[in-house]
Amino acid sequence: MEKNREQGDKMSITNNPRAYHDYFIEDKFEAGIVLEGWEAKAIRAGKASIKEAYVKPLNGEIFVVGMHVAPLIMAATHEKHDTTRTKKLLLNKREIDKIIGKITVSGYTIVPLSVYLSNGKIKVEIGLAKGKKMHDKRNDEKDRDWQRDKDRIIKKSR
Repeated sequence: MEKNREQGDKMSITNNPRAYHDYFIEDKFEAGIVLEGWEAKAIRAGKASIKEAYVKPLNGEIFVVGMHVAPLIMAATHEKHDTTRTKKLLLNKREIDKIIGKITVSGYTIVPLSVYLSNGKIKVEIGLAKGKKMHDKRNDEKDRDWQRDKDRIIKKSR
């Protein structure tokens, strides 16, 4: 588990760096997540991955699909674990309406950005995103390279 303290009481469990590479993140939402007991224990132990996960609306609710949670050997050995079970995200009605409105009209998509602990509760940060074109990705890469070179030059001149 990453021990990154972001702001105050948030502790990062897993991130999705590909989301920032492939999408322009327009808006972010913090959502609770419906989990089974073994999933909560495994996520707290850092056994979760959202690299191949995506978020989709279904019947007026928002779900995360493809989030992989590896079961702990010690937890609930008597039941069969579905490691990529579809999990419901807990958002208020206003946020759900805003998200569904944007993705149906404007061509946005929803991507999971990170999973973290906040005040002892497991939260998922999701982002309302637009896909990047190949030239956008190249421009971002050029900007990163230029920033890195600029930092090196400044460091040498000191």
